[in-house]
Amino acid sequence: MALLDEWKKLAYDESVGQAKLQQIWGAYFQAEKEIYAKLLKNPDEVVRGTVRELADKYEVPLLTMTGFLDGINDSLVEKNPIEEMNEDTEVNLGFDKTLLYKNMVAAEADWLYNLEEWADIFDEDTRKILYKEQKSSTTIIKEAKIYPNDPCPCGSGKKYKKCCGRK
Repeated sequence: MALLDEWKKLAYDESVGQAKLQQIWGAYFQAEKEIYAKLLKNPDEVVRGTVRELADKYEVPLLTMTGFLDGINDSLVEKNPIEEMNEDTEVNLGFDKTLLYKNMVAAEADWLYNLEEWADIFDEDTRKILYKEQKSSTTIIKEAKIYPNDPCPCGSGKKYKKCCGRK
């Protein structure tokens, strides 16, 4: 069984009960925060190694590292083969700083995008801009509905039904 499948089985198995799942995710989020804090201290360094080596380096269980690799994969410059990786698979943690920040905002992971290490990468104004860009990119704006008796949007002065709304 691939590591990612094992991680998903552990992290999403509702049969273990809500309390156990909360314990699993609580431990994962704490480990994730600590790994990101270390990575953000040297954001231009591309950390490489096997899944096992990275788990040992960051002092986390193998499946926790698997979950971390799954979470960071969309923010990497060079994606990892997370679907079929095992503990001996070579992976990298070379992330795009802007994309990582925005993905943390998109995931609503305030414990990650508010890490103090971001202050050395982006100033406060840049972080605010990136935050707003991410939030506005997922905002759906519906165009105003045009009814038959409304003025035509083409500017002719006619009713919509007598102008562009004709069938």
